[in-house]
Amino acid sequence: MKDIREKASIESLGEFGLIDHLTRKIQIRHTSTLRGVGDDAAVLHFGDENVVVTTDLLTEGIHFNLMYVPLKHLGYKAVVVNLSDVYAMNATPRQITVSIALSKRFDLNAVEQLYEGIHMACENYGVDLVGGDTTSSLTGLTISITAIGSAPKEKLVYRSGARVNDLLCVTGDLGGAYMGLQLLERENEVFKVNPKTQPKLEGYDYILQRQLRPEARKDIVEAFRTLGIQPTSMIDISDGLSSEILHLCKNSKLGCHLYEEKIPYDDQTKAMASEMNINPLVAALNGGEDYELLFTLPLSDFDKIKNDPDISVIGHMTSPEEGAMLVTTGGSLIPLVAQGWNHMEKQD
Repeated sequence: MKDIREKASIESLGEFGLIDHLTRKIQIRHTSTLRGVGDDAAVLHFGDENVVVTTDLLTEGIHFNLMYVPLKHLGYKAVVVNLSDVYAMNATPRQITVSIALSKRFDLNAVEQLYEGIHMACENYGVDLVGGDTTSSLTGLTISITAIGSAPKEKLVYRSGARVNDLLCVTGDLGGAYMGLQLLERENEVFKVNPKTQPKLEGYDYILQRQLRPEARKDIVEAFRTLGIQPTSMIDISDGLSSEILHLCKNSKLGCHLYEEKIPYDDQTKAMASEMNINPLVAALNGGEDYELLFTLPLSDFDKIKNDPDISVIGHMTSPEEGAMLVTTGGSLIPLVAQGWNHMEKQD
């Protein structure tokens, strides 16, 4: 009799479940591999400094829509999302490689626009473009970028170092990229119905920039060094605040209390959320693509950051038995759920 096995659904696993499934049998064979799968970047040991390596894949129709995303902005963003992972390790990016797959509808001018954005990001962040690959595609555009950085061993920060009572902190503000995307999607639907209609984007420059041309928090990592601060754990916010908090909790084997009233928002984010009848809390928890840094600090470092307008204390770490909880403005405790963007989910 044939061994009949139920065909597992990738969709049911989700992105992070699929990663766990595919990497569960990985064995590290080299002493130079200090950290593999499971953080913002892999960590390799060569010489006096440790090398961090991270890669991201952006696919047309999944990660971006060229109906409203300029190619120059796309090139810039593709670099930034990788550099953000390097900064999340408290490291400094040094080099990138770029690989692209192109369909026949892209001409030389289009590729030049894409690379103009890539070169601009390299210049702004001081990194070298050192290689890559190009190939053809039957469907659209795919971009794969690998970023390489370095840091002294004692300066590296992982997701796993948080301790009970550590402060849970975030940089900047949250939800802006998600609301910028909602605005672009809305105006794109209007355009499909009436191509002569001009998009209504006035007054929302900030949230549009957050979506189309984000920045990595190089300034915060530099500020850590100036202030004499080293986070106990850190991650960048690409898939939504709730997902990233749960990553820190899982890797550090802790719980946390996140205070709803402490989550920072920009005025444009709140205005667009109100216009579209969306709770800004949903945008912050589940939206993603803010590329801010989420990190934990010892209580003893509070005085060093309390007056910094770009760092908000949004909660604290707790024992694992308490779980990861959202403390609402009314004082209720609600379990945090990872409802951010899932690349493996079926899209309507």
